[in-house]
Amino acid sequence: MSTLASDTAMVLAAGLGTRMRPLTETRPKPLVEVAGKPLLDHALDRLAEAGITRAVVNVHHFADLIEAHVKERDRPAVTISDERALLMETGGGLIRAQALLPDPFFCLNSDNVWLDGPRNAFAELSDVWNAERMDALLLLVPHDQASNFRGKGDFHMDAQGRLKRRRSGRIAPFIFTGVQLVAKRLLRDAPDGPFSTNVLWSRAIEEGRLYGAAFTGQWFEVGDPAAIAPTEAALNGA
Repeated sequence: MSTLASDTAMVLAAGLGTRMRPLTETRPKPLVEVAGKPLLDHALDRLAEAGITRAVVNVHHFADLIEAHVKERDRPAVTISDERALLMETGGGLIRAQALLPDPFFCLNSDNVWLDGPRNAFAELSDVWNAERMDALLLLVPHDQASNFRGKGDFHMDAQGRLKRRRSGRIAPFIFTGVQLVAKRLLRDAPDGPFSTNVLWSRAIEEGRLYGAAFTGQWFEVGDPAAIAPTEAALNGA
């Protein structure tokens, strides 16, 4: 087993979950259950299985419910990044939590569900990581490994792994899974207040420092209630 690039992950759990309504009218999206387990536990269990010992979880929507839920866990050890007063979006959430994060750190969306291939996702990212060349390394899947996904894709990747965004009117071959490995250099000179991580990625693309790694497993987009049943069927089949 290879050494992981970090022992810590940021888990993004503060979103409003609007696409998952009506299920998110009484609970946050990270606590919506898929295959008998809250989405947040799918993510945290993957961290524990990979040997990641610390997780920073940001909270806003139904923050008290998420805090109470993670208190029941001992692996990984969870620290809360509180966004009750103002939802900071994905990029602002990283800035708010950066004092709690080492360099580098893993980052993943709390609604991620996947089946690992021959090796776990965090080991795959760690094997590719190069701190001298990369500000962020994104875990990507091609369309045939992305269940429930109906979009046009997110990125083109060159032979060295450098990323460019999907061109207008085109289909991009790779989809971002929501899992990445981030150098704190990516967070420098960030905007004030709420903003998307896309702002930081765009600068990294211009500097040739945003990279991708092709995932060898199967990834499930669980963005709305209609995606739950097919995801459960696939997980039960596996």
